[in-house]
Amino acid sequence: MAEFKFPTEEIDLPSKGKVYPKDNPLSSGKVEMKYMTAKEEDILTNQSYIQKGIVLDKLLKSLIINSKINIDDLVVGDKNALLVGCRILGYGKDYEVTIGGSNYTIDLSTLENKPFDESSIEQGKNEFSYTLPSNSSVLTYKLLTGKDEKAIDREISGLKKVNKDSSPELTTRLKNMILSVDGNEEKKDIREFVDNYLLARDSRAFREHVKNTQPDIDLTYVVDSGEEVSVPIGLNFFWPDA
Repeated sequence: MAEFKFPTEEIDLPSKGKVYPKDNPLSSGKVEMKYMTAKEEDILTNQSYIQKGIVLDKLLKSLIINSKINIDDLVVGDKNALLVGCRILGYGKDYEVTIGGSNYTIDLSTLENKPFDESSIEQGKNEFSYTLPSNSSVLTYKLLTGKDEKAIDREISGLKKVNKDSSPELTTRLKNMILSVDGNEEKKDIREFVDNYLLARDSRAFREHVKNTQPDIDLTYVVDSGEEVSVPIGLNFFWPDA
C-alpha cells in the first residue's frame, strides 16, 4: 500500500508557550496535531483507560505529532484548547449537547482563546502574583499542569482514606498552586496559611482572579436565544450520535 501522509493542523496554545522553558517544544506556542482515525476511537472506548481517568491524555498523545511533547507538562488551559482541536479534527465543528434540559448545536470553530497578557512573565517562568484584598498579603502562584493535577488527585484520595467524610478538594488545590505568601516559600507555612489564615472572601477573590486571567480557551457560547452556556468537555464530548 502506498504511504499515506495524515493531514495535520496547528493549534495555537492560549498561553502562547510563555510558561514553558525554551527547550520545551511547547514553548513555540503551537502544537501540530493529526486528524483522528479509527485507531483513536479504540482509545476512546478503552475501558481500562476510562476507569483510570487517562483516556483523554492517551488520545492527545496519539494525535500530537511531536513525540517529545509531554502531556503532563501542559497547563490546564492549553490542554483544553488541544481537546477542542481534537474534537474538531475528529468529528467536525458541530457539537450537539443537552444543557439544563435544552438541546443546542455548538459551533466549536467559533471558540477563541481568551486574551492573555504574557508581558509580565519571563519565558519559561510559570509564576504569577496576586495581592489579597483583605489583608494585602502577596501570593505568588503557578498555573497547574497535568502533572500537578495528578498529584492533587492522589493527595485528595489519600486524605479521603484517612477521613472518608472530608472534602479537601479546594484547599488541596490552593496549597499546590501557591508558591509563596509574602515571600515565604516554606510548604509547611503555605499549608498552614491556607488552612488557618486565608479568609473565605480572599480565597474566592483569588480563585476568581485566576479564572479570569489564566490562559485558556473561552468555553462560553451564546446560543440562538441569546443565552450564554458553558461548553462541557468530557468523554461524551468525543462521541457525537453515531
